[in-house]
Amino acid sequence: MSKRRSLFVALAVAALAVLVASGPALSSAIAGTPMRAAGALAATAGCGKAPGLASGTHTIQSGGKNRSYILRVPDNYDSGHPYRLIFGLHWLGGTATDVATGQTVQRDVWSYYGLQRLANNSAIFVAPQGLNNGWANSGGEDLTLVDDLVRQVEGALCVDTSQLFATGFSYGGAMSYAIACARADVFRAVAVQSGGVLSGCSGGSQPIAYMGIHGLRDGVLNISGGRSMRDRFVRNNGCAAQNPPEPSQGSLTHRVTAYSGCRTGYPVVWAAFDEGHIAAPQDGAPGDSGSRTWVPAEVWKFFSQFQSTTTPPPATPTPSVTPTTSPSPIGGACSATVETTNSWPGGFQSTVTVRAGSAPVNGWTVKWTWPGGQTISSLWSGTHTVSGPAVTVRNAPYNGSIAAGSSTTFGFTADGAAATPTATCTSP
Repeated sequence: MSKRRSLFVALAVAALAVLVASGPALSSAIAGTPMRAAGALAATAGCGKAPGLASGTHTIQSGGKNRSYILRVPDNYDSGHPYRLIFGLHWLGGTATDVATGQTVQRDVWSYYGLQRLANNSAIFVAPQGLNNGWANSGGEDLTLVDDLVRQVEGALCVDTSQLFATGFSYGGAMSYAIACARADVFRAVAVQSGGVLSGCSGGSQPIAYMGIHGLRDGVLNISGGRSMRDRFVRNNGCAAQNPPEPSQGSLTHRVTAYSGCRTGYPVVWAAFDEGHIAAPQDGAPGDSGSRTWVPAEVWKFFSQFQSTTTPPPATPTPSVTPTTSPSPIGGACSATVETTNSWPGGFQSTVTVRAGSAPVNGWTVKWTWPGGQTISSLWSGTHTVSGPAVTVRNAPYNGSIAAGSSTTFGFTADGAAATPTATCTSP
């Protein structure tokens, strides 16, 4: 991002002055918009047949214009399993290529805002190209593009219609916000990173799972705007009003707050960090870092918490270590299986499956001990504590109850050599 920052800031400030004053003329309903309730799974036309699209750059006619996008289909794609569909929207002056490759921060590691690596072949990714490298959304044309892309991808590939997500930085965050306002009945959740109301907010009265991320010292799109955007969905989602804690200036840290009292299935999360207008902040140091930023793990944690009524797509990595499983559960006991799903120099990602025995489980605790100095860098779908090499993970509020014979999962990224320690699971 550093090579583009001076150009970006100049363009963004100018665009902000114009767009906030005038705003795009958005239609409240666009013809042909798919309408469906969040969480309602339907098999798409692309399920059960040979894929009609492959990874790469594609073009599409939308609103009478020739538009383009970059698609990333999972390795070993299985047409019998519906996949998450995640939109990654670029910033002002950025491109679909920048999003798809992650090249402006750290190539591959930061692809699709760092989510492709964490998704580990469980999601289809789309990076649309904005007109004039932005998302003015004039007359709702960029929302129309999103609608057209959803239809095209769902017609060609197997998509879980209850698992559509959008995220983006700056102008891409603004477009994600426009999607939250206008397509809450199509998308399951959005993550708005340092955004503003630049692409409009047509509608904006329906609930949608919402995550806002913003820098305290943002000189391009002030954090006050991010708070206001967040508060719209605090109200829509029925959450209890609060002033979430934020880090102090100069601390180079971040604070993440999950609002309480929200309607079931419609959480709101706010992440504030002590930095400026950057996309990949890191704790303890200034500037962007693809490998050290905490943002991708928090966004993936937010998106991946939502489950559909279908069996999730299988992981298709080549684990570097054989999974280990605790003894089979008996009665109301539980078991835990640790599997390394991805690794890179100096770090790795794992998924832990917690399974109930012949009786339901209401609350669970998983423990293991690291064999060689590994440390957890981020964890989702659970809360953890550490004592030396010993790790204890307890269920999150939404996944503590497991039906007899069923399972749930949590995941983490860690620093160090990939390892799959033997885990134990207990239930009260």
